[in-house]
Amino acid sequence: MRKTSLDCVYELAKKDKRVIFVGSDLGPGVLDDFKNNISDRFFMEGVAEQYIIGMSAGLAKEGFIPYVNTISTFITRRCYEQVAIDLCLHNLPVRLIGNGGGLVYAPLGPTHLAIEDISLMRSIPKMTIISPCDAYEMKNLMMQTLDYKSPIYIRLGRGGEEVITKSVSSFEIGKGILLKKPKEVLVISCGTMTQKSLKVSKILSEQNIEAGVLHINTIKPIDQEKIINNSKNCKLIVTLEEHVRNGGLGSSVLECINDNNKNYINKILRIGLEDKFPEQYGNQQTLQDASGLSDTQIVKKILLNLKK
Repeated sequence: MRKTSLDCVYELAKKDKRVIFVGSDLGPGVLDDFKNNISDRFFMEGVAEQYIIGMSAGLAKEGFIPYVNTISTFITRRCYEQVAIDLCLHNLPVRLIGNGGGLVYAPLGPTHLAIEDISLMRSIPKMTIISPCDAYEMKNLMMQTLDYKSPIYIRLGRGGEEVITKSVSSFEIGKGILLKKPKEVLVISCGTMTQKSLKVSKILSEQNIEAGVLHINTIKPIDQEKIINNSKNCKLIVTLEEHVRNGGLGSSVLECINDNNKNYINKILRIGLEDKFPEQYGNQQTLQDASGLSDTQIVKKILLNLKK
């Protein structure tokens, strides 16, 4: 997914001279074709995240469209004030591409885990947040970012995720995708947790429980219409995210339900990370299992809530 997003930046740069790439402390070989062929619009600025946000804001004020890329924690948490004041206050068309949303950088410990990035970006006025589930969707959404009027935070997964959206006919920023129609249960997910939602749905169907899957690729602004329309007649609405439950997708769905149909409030089960920093090291799957986000753990939580 990361490679696809950066390849799209290069493709956009070849089409539009306003596009600039700004990287921070990225490894060798990242966008070499861009660097070699459009060197005057390629910048690698080292460990200076707060600086590159200000730099990108200045470029945007001069009519450019900067695409900024580094690790999710550093492009959100470390330079939060610069994102709020330099970008969003002025509603500048800067695209923040965050590598490793969620527990991706598990081997590097809690300093590198982007478990509150959605909450941080969602709280800033004017910020749009997209979280594609695979490389195919990423490509379709990235090509729409060129003329988008506001700042965008693009949350990336690990890379190499299973492609599940090839059959989807159209993609649009701000529009969710119903991958499976709901009956008893509706699972609402974002990013690569949508692959897990489909697996959970399959396990539940083997127990004669039909669970639909609604993929929310844009967490802000969220597709309220699809959430409300597909929640009708469901016994349980489940939100699933690789993010703390405070302020992320689940909170956004709760707000949507509260604003549109309060009768659904008691049907919502939010599944995500607990309100604490992970204390284990390992890989992404290790931390997911430790956080109750394995397929079987999710199914158990859903079955328990259905019984209640």
